[in-house]
Amino acid sequence: MLEAKFQAQVIQLARMNGWRVFHPQKMQARDGSWRTALSGDKGWPDLCLAHRERGFIVCELKADRGVLTKEQQDWLFHLAPWAECYVWKPRDLEAIARRLGARGVRNLGTVG
Repeated sequence: MLEAKFQAQVIQLARMNGWRVFHPQKMQARDGSWRTALSGDKGWPDLCLAHRERGFIVCELKADRGVLTKEQQDWLFHLAPWAECYVWKPRDLEAIARRLGARGVRNLGTVG
């Protein structure tokens, strides 16, 4: 599964269960490369999820064979004292649904 489709599924699950979602959007530069329009250190997690009763989650989303960069590892390490930090892959979708409030993966519509 492509990371973009997986990300859309995680966002849908989060919103279905009352989570607020932040995702820094990538944009294509004039030279054709993709960049995230943020200042600061590289590697910020893909999603930040906040729920008044269920907490604060930061997660890096990876395709099944994806690996974290050093910068991504560093961010998760530094955020861990204040947030639940996860590296989620498509094979984790059932566990993700349980963590986000468990209306279930079966309730996901066609995404992507």
